[in-house]
Amino acid sequence: MEVKIVKKSAFPLPYYATPGAAGMDLQANLTAPVTLAPMQRALIPTGLFIEMPAGYEAQVRPRSGLALKKGITVLNSPGTIDSDYRGEIGVILINLSAEPFEVGPGERIAQLVIARYEQVSWQPVEELGESERGSGGFGSTGKS
Repeated sequence: MEVKIVKKSAFPLPYYATPGAAGMDLQANLTAPVTLAPMQRALIPTGLFIEMPAGYEAQVRPRSGLALKKGITVLNSPGTIDSDYRGEIGVILINLSAEPFEVGPGERIAQLVIARYEQVSWQPVEELGESERGSGGFGSTGKS
């Protein structure tokens, strides 16, 4: 699938690092480092603007290495970029660690995954069909 992209970043376009990769790394389009104090969040620009085809979204997700090693994650994960959005892709990072974290220019801060979606038409009813699970949720099925 081809997706239109405007690159106003000094860094390379996102790409798939391996043949089986679902996500492409997004880089911080910064001219100077930004330091996130513990529990601080910031909107980090990427310098990228995309035009997704109708029926698709781009999802901004955390990078597992940053999350595990540094406690850095994407706050509204996954962030959704709708097919009709034309603004810059920004990444809301939060520092969940006890140490300050410096985001440097060009640093890989998140990953972008393209996904198909469907829109629904609601069908109001008085009750829903039965299922084996029923209304159980939030751990109701126990540990296995």
